[in-house]
Amino acid sequence: MKQNSRNFIIISKHKRLTRLWQFFFTGWGLVMVAVLVAASLFTKQILWTPIKAVNMRDIATNQIKMTNANFVGVDKNGNPFDIKAKTGYQKFGQTDIVYLESPNGVITRSTDKGKIVDKISANRGQFNHKEKVLTLYKNVRINSSDGNKILTDEMVIKL
Repeated sequence: MKQNSRNFIIISKHKRLTRLWQFFFTGWGLVMVAVLVAASLFTKQILWTPIKAVNMRDIATNQIKMTNANFVGVDKNGNPFDIKAKTGYQKFGQTDIVYLESPNGVITRSTDKGKIVDKISANRGQFNHKEKVLTLYKNVRINSSDGNKILTDEMVIKL
């Protein structure tokens, strides 16, 4: 039988597949797969990667991250509030709470004497948007339009 070029191409492709098959089932391929699986188990990370620049803990904990975050709404009395932050992020499994860095903003509240506008700022904070609770931490400053000023380490504001 006369061999033509078509038979030669099919035979060479078959040999490549045979070599690949032999590589995986002679041991070396299994060893490489076992090393990758063992590395993910020993480091206790779901995704194992040899790249040192990727911080998997940061990716797993900070699923949603925002820059120049802005929350605008009304409180239970219908008074407006506007809260801004340099950055905001949510932790995995806690979708109701937004953690804020350098929050500041304006909150309006009603009193017997009328409406008072409070300018707030802090180093850190948490905003529970489901319950509308703002918790401020470290260097909390509140300047009210009625002349009152507050400086404290922590404050909880129910909006």
